Amino acid sequence: MKLVRFQSHGHAGWAVCHATTGAWHGTTEGRPGYPGDVDDLIRQGRAALDAAALAMAQQPVADLDAVQFLAPVAHPAKIICVGLNYRDHTAESGFVQPPYPTLFARFNSSVTAHNAPLLHTELSDSLDFEGELVVVIGTGGYRISRANALSHVLGYSVFNDGSVREYQFKTPQWTMGKNFDGTGAFGPCMVTADELPPGARGLLLETRLNGQTVQSANTSDMVFDVESLIVTISEAITLEAGDLIVAGTPAGIGHAREPRLYMKPGDICEVEIERIGLLRNRVQSAAPAPQTLAPAQPLEETTS
Repeated sequence: MKLVRFQSHGHAGWAVCHATTGAWHGTTEGRPGYPGDVDDLIRQGRAALDAAALAMAQQPVADLDAVQFLAPVAHPAKIICVGLNYRDHTAESGFVQPPYPTLFARFNSSVTAHNAPLLHTELSDSLDFEGELVVVIGTGGYRISRANALSHVLGYSVFNDGSVREYQFKTPQWTMGKNFDGTGAFGPCMVTADELPPGARGLLLETRLNGQTVQSANTSDMVFDVESLIVTISEAITLEAGDLIVAGTPAGIGHAREPRLYMKPGDICEVEIERIGLLRNRVQSAAPAPQTLAPAQPLEETTS
């Protein structure tokens, strides 16, 4: 199954891709035959999502050129990102390859969708690209075994882990630089795990900036594969349906180049993963922070 979420005329909806024709069939909330919200269906389990997808496949063909894309999962309880998961990227970043996954969190306020702007803050010119595979959890669990890990995966998607490097490296913790509003692009679609090789192995991952390929790798090059990440994370954190694991970026980031190659307003950044999809975003200046009004001064007393 391949699905997208979108907004049309102010209403959220979703569509599924017909396996034979490649046409997208879908509708929006409030319309006849709408089978329910994707996030709710994910939490209900794969059987509920499959039934809803079959119903959605009976809807009219959706014109995806005329809609606003939304992130494939609207409200993940957790977005767990993995740093230093490709040896070539670890080396270009000046780190020694760690024997344990480097994990950090993103917040949903930082997420933007396919064809939506990637926001460039006025605070720094160091916005960098990072093309990554996304793992969407379908069945939650705690202390999951490696043998069962892939059974907890619903599907896969594409992420651009836009990073404001100046803020990322202000401290040893990367949270600030990884969570500027509108810097984490996610989409355009989710492809269920049964459509792909186990663990999404062997897929070409490429990032292009203004048409130039800046990252090219294979998902089999990950140091910690999908099974390992699920096992490690669930040792301490209960995974829930709809959680995202953003599985790390390969070499080629702008920060490691000489001269450095950061994204700037007007640039177009694309991340494509074979058999999953192409995520495209234009970089746009973020709105400046609102001016803080000075507190009102008390009126001077006058006598008449």
